[in-house]
Order: sequence, then structure tokens, then C-alpha cells
Amino acid sequence: MTGNAVRVQAVQNIVNRKPMPIKTPEPLSNLWASDVFTLAKMKESLPKEIFKSVKKTIEAGAELDVSIADVVALAMKDWALTKGALYYAHVFYPLTNATAEKHDSFISMQSDGSVISEFSGKVLVQGEPDGSSFPNGGIRSTFEARGYTAWDVTSPAYIMTTDNGATLCIPTVFVSWTGEALDKKTPLLRANAAMNKAAQRVLSLLGHTDIAPVNSSCGAEQEYFLVDANFVNSRPDLLLSGRTLFGASAAKGQQFDDHYFGAIPERIQVFMQDVEEQLYRLGIPAKTRHNEVAPGQFEIAPFFESANVATDHQQLLMTVLKNTAKKHGLVCLLHEKPFKGINGSGKHVNWSVGNATQGNLLDPGHTPHSNTQFLLFCGAVIRGVHKFGPLLRAAIASASNDHRLGANEAPPAIISVYLGSQLDNVFEQISNGKITGSLNAGVMDLGINTLPVFNKDAGDRNRTSPFAFTGNRFEFRAVGSGQSVAGPLVVMNTMLADSLNWVADTLESKLATGSELDSAILNTLKELIDEHGAVVFSGNGYSAEWHKMAVEERGLANLKTAADAIPVLKEPYVEKLFHELGVLSPVELASRFEIYAEQYILAIEVEAKLVISMAKTGIYPAATQYLSNLSSALNSLKAAGVELSNRPITQIAGLVTAMMTEVDKLADAVARHDFSTIEEHMQFCAKTIRPLMDEIRRYADLLEGEIADELWPYPTYQEMLFIK
Repeated sequence: MTGNAVRVQAVQNIVNRKPMPIKTPEPLSNLWASDVFTLAKMKESLPKEIFKSVKKTIEAGAELDVSIADVVALAMKDWALTKGALYYAHVFYPLTNATAEKHDSFISMQSDGSVISEFSGKVLVQGEPDGSSFPNGGIRSTFEARGYTAWDVTSPAYIMTTDNGATLCIPTVFVSWTGEALDKKTPLLRANAAMNKAAQRVLSLLGHTDIAPVNSSCGAEQEYFLVDANFVNSRPDLLLSGRTLFGASAAKGQQFDDHYFGAIPERIQVFMQDVEEQLYRLGIPAKTRHNEVAPGQFEIAPFFESANVATDHQQLLMTVLKNTAKKHGLVCLLHEKPFKGINGSGKHVNWSVGNATQGNLLDPGHTPHSNTQFLLFCGAVIRGVHKFGPLLRAAIASASNDHRLGANEAPPAIISVYLGSQLDNVFEQISNGKITGSLNAGVMDLGINTLPVFNKDAGDRNRTSPFAFTGNRFEFRAVGSGQSVAGPLVVMNTMLADSLNWVADTLESKLATGSELDSAILNTLKELIDEHGAVVFSGNGYSAEWHKMAVEERGLANLKTAADAIPVLKEPYVEKLFHELGVLSPVELASRFEIYAEQYILAIEVEAKLVISMAKTGIYPAATQYLSNLSSALNSLKAAGVELSNRPITQIAGLVTAMMTEVDKLADAVARHDFSTIEEHMQFCAKTIRPLMDEIRRYADLLEGEIADELWPYPTYQEMLFIK
């Protein structure tokens, strides 16, 4: 079956598809964390002293007592068996943005030939996957295979259930035999520890004596597309790259703004309910679901959780979305820009820091001008973004995210901070050397008696800002839909640790010279905002004026592509930051540069090969067949005395010739490998291969509008986005 026949069959399959039965939702109390080995379940199954030890490690960050592992492992295994689990897996997060796991059976052979279910503390604490087959950036040679997973007690074990059975999943870190981190979790735990240590210094200087461990929190809004699997299976580009490399825009897209927050289609709502039931069983607090701006696009958002657990849950969320979509005959696309001409998908990372004794340290309260604790922590964030903005950009750099940044739904590549009018005014007062008050947020009175009068927020929101303050947290809006949130969180926590240490050092220096605490705080904040206030911007981040001002007047970096951003990881100041705070060693950081650079090159090369293949084997044959049909028809009409213009033939032939000329150029470009550095290779991908792909697409998309629909070989935007 070829060409339009595939498309027709796909539509018929969708139209005739039997709907999934709608289940009556179970009560939340029955669902919530039922598949998680929570503290409550530990308390029921562990001896009192052992439970206290585990709880102290989880809640207070105390050192893990490995001597209790056997008892915990036995309780965990017994609980898992009651849930139907026959296997266990150490789950870890290699440098691929994906989740990795190796399943092992609980079965243990006995000397008499019988078997029992067994799970020891040694197995719980440590596993051994291959340390050279995952991306490692040269840390491990192929012949050096040993790597270790180690139990992360702070992230709860859970049961992952599929149609094929249940597995006990244990979150772990993943390191090499030589001790380097090969994963995303290890640096996150280190970064959080560094931030906690620095935050405690500042809080102590403010006079606090009872200070609980300071943790970062995260709530990541996840955007995604759903496309019927019948269409995706007919699109090699969607199957292998996650985005459409060809496709003319449909007559209707998102221009009517009628999809955003609209009524959720029934098929999609059944899918969402299925997803949420699974998430609730896994203890993932999904809170919000809705249609996003683009047709076929949706969003799910959770409550805040501790950054480490939220990162694990984000990985689980993506897995559940993809697996559940398959059950419903759909494919979940997490690419940042699967469709040209409409909004792409991001993952807005809402981030804050706080503890059990001082609360949310980024909560300004009703009078932020007098909340010196908040001002110091907020100021530290401002300093961090200014000093390490290029590193934040590098943390979200990928070939796929390059398609999204700077468009209508995403912030530009210039990293700036939005504070809102109230905080802008407070920090302006600080710069002037005296704080007098905060702007009043005011109330909203709509002038209708039956509608309530309510308090306004202190500032508006700015969707063009990549790093925006949104009331009691910062929202990093530039993170890509398919990315792990671990990388951005590592950078945010590390830059905050560096800035809080600077705040503590500066305060200590001023206090040592006899300054009063209030005066020392004000002078420290003034010094900070005078030096780093250039990163604060509340205007239109899309405007040409801002781009010019940001670079030429404020000295901010505009790293437009991942090829520009990834080399930031090699900068000496970045190496110094991570090394001094114990987050990433120079070897670990260098490995990440190599891995992310290689992933960028490979992603573009895969897309380029797909463009060549689809143009040659799909679009070119369809175009030449149509030219042949059209030529025969015109000749027949001419013989019958009907004269029609040859212009359509000439126009289509010109497009085909131009397209295939560019295809040949692209094939030559892909074949080139004589690069002196990996940086040169990345720039070649960005400045030569990508533009050639775009030019081929331009001709192909024009051809789609000219060739008879019955000959076009691939499902169209109209079909994929609007037929559900």
C-alpha cells in the first residue's frame, strides 16, 4: 500500500475505531500512592528503630545506615509481592533524557533444586549495569564496562504495572567504576546539598538558630501533542525524529485561538483519565489538564515536590504519557516542535527553595520591601542568572529546542529575569540606597454586584521572559518538552549556592568591620543589584530593540543555537563553579560537553538522512507521477481542441528540479566528516545542514499545495492535527 492509499486507510481506521470504555474513576483515597513504598508503608512493616533511621535519612538528610538494608529489603520485597511483582529493577537516568532499567527476578535457587523469593540488602543498595554502553563522554572505554547503581533512599520505590505484569522499581544513581557520575540524579543531589549548605550560612547570619535542611522544589508543566498512531506510522520523520520534516500548514491552525482551554475531546479525556489514575497510584500529584494553544496539543501540570522526587516523577510522567497513548491508539509527541507554523511544546520548570522552619525562602509576603530574607534570596537568584545565564542556556540546549526558542510560545535565547512591577520598584529603591515601601497590589472590582471583588497579584506575567518571578517562585520557561528537568535544576541550585556563598561572604565582611546587620544587608543588596541588575528586564523579550540592547548595552549573551550554547560547558568559569561546589568534577563536566555535542550532531544527521530519503522515495515519485498525469491530460485535451496553459507543468517541474538540487547538496554535506573539532562540526550542522533541510522543505511544502491530493504520500497537517 503506497501514497494516498495509506492515508485513506489511516483515516478509515480512525473513523471506525471503537472508543475505549469510560471507566468510573476510583476514589482518590483508594488510588493515591497505592503503588508506592511510602513512609507510611515503611512504618507499618519496619521495626521502630529502623524506621526512625530511614525517616531521618529521608527528611533530615542524615547519613544512610547501610546496616539496616537487609531489613528494609525484606519489607520492600514482601510488599512488592503482595502487589504482584515478580521482578525488581534499579531505575536510573543516564545522559540521554530517558529512563533506564534492568529487570531481575526475585527467584533464588536452593541447593536442593527448589527456588524461593529473595531480595537482600546488598542487592537493594547496589546494582551493576554496563558503564560503557551508555553515553559517558570518554569516561569509560568500551572494554571498561563496570558501572554501579546505588539506592537513593530519598526517592521512594514504586510498582510499575503493565499488561505484562508488575515490577518493583528502585530509584538509583548511576556512577562509573572510577566514581564519576554517569547520570542526571547524582549531580542534582550534589547541587541541592551545596545549595543547602550555602543557604544555611545566610540564614544563620540573619539570626536563625533552628534551621531545617533547605531543599529546592520543582513543579514542571508538561506540554505534549497527541497524534493518531495510524498517521504516525505512515510518517518516517515522526517515527524516527519526533517531528515533521515536511508538511504544508493547514488552512486552519491556531489563528482563531479556539483550541486553548477548549472542551477536551472525548477520546483525549479518556486518555487523560487513564494517565491520571496511573499517576495517582504512583504518588505523582497531577493537578491540571487542559487543551494547549495548538491543535492537537495538551498540558498536564503537577503540584510542587522536592526537586529530586519531582525529577524522578517527571521521568515517570513522560513514560506514562507515551505508554498510555499506545493503549489508546495514539502517539505522544514530546518533541519541542513537531509541527511547523504552530506552537511547540515546553516544560516550564517552576522552582523555589525552602525548609520546614523558615518556609518558602522565595515568598515575598505582603511587604517585600521589609522582608530582608526574601530580598537576599531573590537577589542571589538575580546574581546567579546574570553570572551564569549562558550556562542556563546550555542546560536547555538541544537540536529540538532550537526550533522552539524565540517563537510565539517560547522565550528568546537571551536569558533575562522578570520580576514584575512591585519587585522592580523595590530593587530600584535598593539601588538608590534606601527602601521606603512596596507598591500596593490593589484589588479587582469589575463593577458588577454579583461578581466578587478580589485581590490582584503584585505584578503581571511576562511570557517572553525565560526566567520569570511568578509570586513565590521562579519559572524557567525555556526548558524543552522532552528534556529531563534535572539539568536545569542542577544549574539553578548550583548558581544559587554560589550566589548565597557570595552573600554570606559579603555580609560577614561588613559585619566584621562593625556594620549593623540591617545596614550590611542593604549595602550587600545594593552592591548586588548595581553589579547584576542588567539581567532584569520586564519588557517584550521578542522585540528587536531588546535583542540589541541586551547584547550591546547590557552585555548579555544571545546564544541562538545549541551549537553556540553547548561549548559554554568548556568555559573555565563554569568548570570552576561546579568543581568548587562539588557538583561536577572537571572530568564529569567535560564528558557532558562531549555527550551533548555528539547528541546534537547525531540528531541533525538523522533528520538530514530522513529528509533525503523522504524527498527521494516519497515526494519526488509523487511529483513526477503527477507531472506525467498532467502532461498526458493536457495532450489529450489539446488533441480534442481544448488549449490550456502549460504553466502548472512548468511551475511544478521547476519546484521538483530545485528540490532535488538541494537534496544533492544535502547528501554531500551529510557525507562530510573532515572537521578539526567537534565545535566546528556542530556549527556546520547549524549553519549548513539545517538551512539545506529548510530549503528542501520549502520546495516540498510548495509541491504539496500543487500535487493532486490522491498522489501525496504522507498524512497531511490537516489530517494529523484535526482527525482524532
